[in-house]
Amino acid sequence: MKLKERVAIVTGAASGIGKAIAEVFARAGAKVMAADINLDGVLSVVEGIKANGGVASAFKANVALQEDIDRLVEETVKEFGTVDILVNNAGIMDKMEPAGDITDEQWERIFAVNVTSVLRTTRKVLPIFLEKEKGNIINIASIGGITAKLAGTAYTASKFAVIGFTKSTGFMYAPKGIRCNAIAPGAVMTNIQSTMTNIHQFGAERTGPSMALNPRAGEPEEIAKVALFLASDESSFVNAAVLVADSGWTA
Repeated sequence: MKLKERVAIVTGAASGIGKAIAEVFARAGAKVMAADINLDGVLSVVEGIKANGGVASAFKANVALQEDIDRLVEETVKEFGTVDILVNNAGIMDKMEPAGDITDEQWERIFAVNVTSVLRTTRKVLPIFLEKEKGNIINIASIGGITAKLAGTAYTASKFAVIGFTKSTGFMYAPKGIRCNAIAPGAVMTNIQSTMTNIHQFGAERTGPSMALNPRAGEPEEIAKVALFLASDESSFVNAAVLVADSGWTA
């Protein structure tokens, strides 16, 4: 079992990619702390993991709040003794707005969930990783952090920031035995579209031609398998990298 006895935190674990990662990690032997703002959803995920012989606990967390992140990591250590793997998966979309139509509220909301939470969770687990001289951080970015043709300006900027954060963190802490990598998924069959309402017409028109080039949509489990590779020792020489999983969309 690739992750036997390792302890993993997965944010945004109630559905979609986060749910699939929690399930795949548990099948690989990890003890999983599944966190999400949707407590009922994440409880259901944990029940399913346990029914299949896995070890997991649920935690309600709004990753936009520092106090929730602190309690998440502290509770994980209390229950499982440590943290070995952190998966920053929680994220929200914008409404395809171009720069001229982004409100401060919308910008700050997207960055709080997509970027600031990644900093705060990483900052919270780093003392644990540094003490052990080993740790693994996996950030779920997006091909929207590689190309600007697929989303609004706020979401695009947030995912570019996640990729920059990933590269810097992986480089900085490499001598300490800590790895930090990102996955950049293309279109995946999740419910993230539910966070998109009142789509900006001009923004949608500008991104539309690129959307038409997508070979296919992926399944959450396909991204979870990439995360398992990054979480395991099979990827021991992979650090500060961004693995694109998009069926060739951005080629």
